[in-house]
Amino acid sequence: MFKDLVKQNRSFRGYDPTRKITEEELLDLVDCARYTPASVNIQPLKYYLAYQEDTAARIHPLVKWAAALPHLTLPHPGKEPAAYLVICQDTRIHASLTLFQKDVGIAAQTILLAAAEKGLGGCMIGNFSPEKLSAALNLPESLIPMLVVALGKPDEKIILTEVTDENTKYYRDDNDVHYVPKRKLEDIVL
Repeated sequence: MFKDLVKQNRSFRGYDPTRKITEEELLDLVDCARYTPASVNIQPLKYYLAYQEDTAARIHPLVKWAAALPHLTLPHPGKEPAAYLVICQDTRIHASLTLFQKDVGIAAQTILLAAAEKGLGGCMIGNFSPEKLSAALNLPESLIPMLVVALGKPDEKIILTEVTDENTKYYRDDNDVHYVPKRKLEDIVL
């Protein structure tokens, strides 16, 4: 059952605009992340919740989606995520931005698995300017955006395939179906 949840948790780039996400739902996702392990148990991560349409709309143009598909504009207009969680590091707790990168990934994956369990989906986005995002959200200097997690009800088809010829690049077909090649188990076990 857990493996099914992991397979269900894809990087979605298209969302159902009729399904909104509430503050309570985002708080529950962050609450799940707060229980994850943290390097030296420092816990320097803080979360900006963007669930109101105007706030999410400020974030959307500041993040870059699907770097492997530069010829496409994703999400397609009208298919933007309903909400974002911006994972920030509080430099007042610890100044090193590299020490806690693993913690950011663990928190984001936990958030996305919890979202998948609720029938939601998301996408981790690292392609953004922390300075521009901080300014748009009026974050204090001590909070550095480390990762953006888009969230919503998925509205696209994603198919997992096997890697052929060592090509791991994801792609879309003429029907806008998204394919994600994965290496075979026997190819990754040493």
